Amino acid sequence: MSVDARAEPSARWTATDTVAGLLAAVSIFTSVLGLAYRPVRLIPVAILLAFIAARMSGRQPRLAGLAIAVAVICWTLGMTIAVVTENPLY
Repeated sequence: MSVDARAEPSARWTATDTVAGLLAAVSIFTSVLGLAYRPVRLIPVAILLAFIAARMSGRQPRLAGLAIAVAVICWTLGMTIAVVTENPLY
């Protein structure tokens, strides 16, 4: 009996998966940093990185989803904190 190699899903991590995970991690870090410093400058970049990470890799959907959720929550909290404390937005 021969086994078709194409029938099994590949268990190897590719460079794309690694880069997508790194982009998601950088997005989370940038989102949290945006809470303390200029949310209008930093958090849109974090959201863009999270969307790119979500589109790049199908192997890490939870990490990319977490990055998007953290970015949206940090956007809301960052804008609220900046307005309440009368700090500059950008």
